[in-house]
Amino acid sequence: MRDATRVIHAGRRDPAQGEPFLPGPVFAAPFHLAGDPAGVSYTYGRFDNPTWSGFEKALGELEEGNAIVFASGMAATAAVLGAVLAPGDTAVLPADGYYTTRLLADGLFARAGITVRKAPTAKDAQGAHLEGAKLLWLETPSNPGLEVCDIRALSEAARARGAVTVVDNTTATVLGQRPLRLGADFSLASGTKGLTGHSDIVIGHVACRDPKWTQPLRTWRTQYGAIPGPMEVWLAHRSLGTLDLRLERMSRNALAIARFLSGRAEVRRVRYPGLPDDPSYAVAAGQMSRFGPIVSFELASAEAAERFLSRCRLVYQATSFGGLHTTAERRARWGGDQVPPGFIRLSAGCEHEDDLLADLGEALVAG
Repeated sequence: MRDATRVIHAGRRDPAQGEPFLPGPVFAAPFHLAGDPAGVSYTYGRFDNPTWSGFEKALGELEEGNAIVFASGMAATAAVLGAVLAPGDTAVLPADGYYTTRLLADGLFARAGITVRKAPTAKDAQGAHLEGAKLLWLETPSNPGLEVCDIRALSEAARARGAVTVVDNTTATVLGQRPLRLGADFSLASGTKGLTGHSDIVIGHVACRDPKWTQPLRTWRTQYGAIPGPMEVWLAHRSLGTLDLRLERMSRNALAIARFLSGRAEVRRVRYPGLPDDPSYAVAAGQMSRFGPIVSFELASAEAAERFLSRCRLVYQATSFGGLHTTAERRARWGGDQVPPGFIRLSAGCEHEDDLLADLGEALVAG
């Protein structure tokens, strides 16, 4: 089946007379449990839940692995680092990857005795730091710079040195890129972003190629309490059905916006892996089926960027991305990324392309 069909039917039960297409969320802390609990699927709400099971089945079908759902993308990140690494181990991370992942590795895990090495995403620079490493963490395209690395080549290099590879696939989503198929051991994403796409859920997941990692990840989730609410999981499963439609429209809008901005004198630099002249295009085209909604570009100064954003009528200022609504922010306002003051990360939504281009053009002229 094609992706558009798979996301609609993934994880759904077989049709049953008089039953809903997607049963509602199960709200339970304890479940009925008499006698010996051996073999019982659901015992207590921190261990498992039928609503989680359905969504995990759907994600597993799409990721082509074993999926575990978490309360957030960062909860999934902590679980993978915690399940794989032990004191004395070494992890290699992208120096330009998601800021909070770097904070977690440099903070909690470094204090626990983990050595953290960092290198840029571009040109597969992390590959030069693999000797003696236990874990290679990739983020491609990177957030917010949209650098791309070769998942297959780096996964093979890591495996040859006895390391496992994790890919943060948040920006691409499972329909834009399939890390497990490309050789990675783990595919991780914040479902808060493009996967669910309505800017109303905080959720995350990780999928592993080798089922041996499933139980350590579930144990981490149980013992650290990194569990999602049943309503959030049900909404995420509900939202999954439109992922192909949303991603198609958002990617098309993002490419149009990237081309438009590339021709504007007010814009200093544009990055989008779907532009043929982008430094990442060749590698991205070889491993991505959709280039995603995110476009990054640079205006002359922080003031120019703030004026531009304030004059946009259709673009919401927000710090997340991947939703139905086009959003943008001056990323340097947070101080965690090495980007110029006028750097803007824009996430194309599902509005009409012509309306978005008109709005952006008016905001640039007014600025």
